[in-house]
Amino acid sequence: MVQEPWLDGFQSHARRSSPMIFLLFRWVVVTVAERGDRTLLTIDIRTLRLASGLILSAFLLMHLLNLSFGLISPAAMETMRPWLSAPWRSIPGTILLYGAVLCHFTLALIALYGRQTLRMPLRETLQQVFGFLIPLLMIPHVMGTRLLYALTSYEMTYFNVINTLWVEAPLMGLRQSVAIFVVWSHCCLGLYFWLRSKRSFRKYSTAFFTMVVLIPIIGWLGFMEAGKAIAASGVAGMQRPPPAGPMGETISTVLYGVYFAALGGTLAARGIRSLRGRYFRRIRIGYPGGRVSVVRAGFSVLEASRARGIPHPSVCGGRGRCSTCRVRILRGMEDQPPPTGRELTTLERIEAGPDVRLACQFRPTHDIEVAPILLVDELDKALPVRKSSAVSNVKEQEVVVLFCDLRGFTSFVERRLPFDTVFVLNRYFEIVGAAVEQAGGRMDKFVGDGAIALFGLNASPAAGALQAITAGLAISRGLKALNEAYADELGEPLRFVLSLHAGPAIVGNMGYGGAMQFTAVGDTINVASRLEELAKRLDAEMVVSNDLISKTPLDLSAFERKNLTVRGRTEPLEVWVVPRAADLEVKVELA
Repeated sequence: MVQEPWLDGFQSHARRSSPMIFLLFRWVVVTVAERGDRTLLTIDIRTLRLASGLILSAFLLMHLLNLSFGLISPAAMETMRPWLSAPWRSIPGTILLYGAVLCHFTLALIALYGRQTLRMPLRETLQQVFGFLIPLLMIPHVMGTRLLYALTSYEMTYFNVINTLWVEAPLMGLRQSVAIFVVWSHCCLGLYFWLRSKRSFRKYSTAFFTMVVLIPIIGWLGFMEAGKAIAASGVAGMQRPPPAGPMGETISTVLYGVYFAALGGTLAARGIRSLRGRYFRRIRIGYPGGRVSVVRAGFSVLEASRARGIPHPSVCGGRGRCSTCRVRILRGMEDQPPPTGRELTTLERIEAGPDVRLACQFRPTHDIEVAPILLVDELDKALPVRKSSAVSNVKEQEVVVLFCDLRGFTSFVERRLPFDTVFVLNRYFEIVGAAVEQAGGRMDKFVGDGAIALFGLNASPAAGALQAITAGLAISRGLKALNEAYADELGEPLRFVLSLHAGPAIVGNMGYGGAMQFTAVGDTINVASRLEELAKRLDAEMVVSNDLISKTPLDLSAFERKNLTVRGRTEPLEVWVVPRAADLEVKVELA
C-alpha cells in the first residue's frame, strides 16, 4: 500500500497523544487496504463509507463498553473513561470521529440521491431510516457534552451525565437510550451487509449475532445501575455544568438547519430529477412471462425490478459483492455499457459468459430484455411444485467430505450372481456406515459401490477432520476383516480408495417429495470427487487434501506430496498421497 506524507504525520501525532486511537486508525487502514491495491487518496465511495462506518462503529462500541462498567459502580465508569471515551477528545480522535461523521452522512446523501427507486428490502429500509434519524437524536447529546466542553472548557464526567439523564431529566435519558438503539442497529445492519457475502462469515455468524444482542443490553444495564446508585446516594459536591449560553443555542440551530437543508435538498433534487424524467427518454426492460418495467435512463436492472415489484434476489443488497442478482441478456445487448470495476471483477470470478450481467450494477442505455438466472417464480408457475419440495434449512458451513469407492468392482459383479453381489455390497455398506456413524459423521448417500459421508456438521472443522480420518481408518480395518472372512468366496480381496477434503459447502434438505434428503453441494464436494479419481490413477488407498490435514496435528511429511490443478479452481491444490491406509493409522497413533 502506498503511504501518503500526510498520513505519516497524522499517525505520529496519534501515537503520541492517544495510543488507542492510533491502533484503531491502523486497523481501519489495514481493513480498507485489504479491499484492493489503492492508495488512501484514490479509494472509491463504497470503501470510504466502509472506513467511516468502521470508525463510528468503534466509537459506539467503546462508548457502550464504558457504560457497561456501571454494573460495578459509577466510579468504575469514570475510571475507564480515559481509556474508552476520552481518547476521542484528543486531536486525532476528534479528527477521526467528526471526519467520519461528515464523510458518512455526505456519502449517505449521495447514495440516497443516486437511488433511482426507494423500494428496497425491509432490512435495507431500516438501515436507511435509522441512519437519517441518528443526527436528530444525537445533536442534543453532542450539544450537552462535546460542544459544552468546547465553549466552556467544562469536562462533563459520567457522574454529571448519569445524574442529568437518570435523575434530573429522565425523558432525556429515554431519548438517549432510543438514540443508542438506533445508532447500534444502523451500525450492525451495515456490518451485516458488508460481512454476509464473505465466505468466513458463516463460521462466525453466531458470535456476531450474540455480540449484537449482548453488547447494548450490557451497556444499558450498566447505565441503569449507575443511575440507581447516583439517585440513591447522590454525589457529594458535584459541580453543576454551566449553561452553553446564546452561542450554544445558535450552534444548535445551525446544526439542525444544516441537517434539514441537506436532507431536504437531496429529496428535492430527487423530485426534480423525477419530474424531468417524465419528459426524457425512458427505457423498457422486459422479463420472462411478458412483464415489463419502464424506467428512466440511469436505473439499474435490479432497481427496475424493484420498482415494478418483480421478485429479484440480491444477497449483498445490490452492492456487487455477490452474483445472485445476475441476469442473462436475451435482447438488446448491442451498444450497452460494458462491465467495469466491481461488476467486472465478480463476473470474471464466476467465469460468466458475455451475455451475463449483474443486475445491481448494469444500467442499460436502451431497451433490453433480461432473464434473472436465479429467479424461480416463473418455474413455480409452470410446474406443479409442492411446497415440500422447496429447499429448506439450507446454509453454508465448513464441512469435511469423505468419498469411498471399491476398485475393480465391475469385474467382480460380472462373475457373481446378482443376489451374491447384493450380499457383499450390503456387508461393505454396513462397514462404511458403521465407521462413519461411530466416528461422529453422517452418511450422505450410496451411489453404486461408492459412498459419500460428511463430517463437522455439528462440530468444529478440526474435530470434523479427525472424525473423517478416524472413519477412513475404520473402513480400512473393516474391509480387511471382510476380505479375510470371505476370502474363499471373494477370490480376490476387495480393494478400496478413499479421498478426504475440507472446505465450505451448502448443506441442507434438498430434493423433491419423497426424494428430499439432507445433502451437501459445492466446490468442496466436487474437489473430493476429483481426489478419488486421482487415488485410482495413483493406485493409492487414500488421498488427503492439505486443507484437511492443516486442521489436525498430523505430520504427513513421510508421504508423497503433490500440487494438483483441479478443474474449476484457479489455485493448485496440495494433497498427500497415502499408498496404504494402515501406514496413516500408525501416524494417527503417534500423534
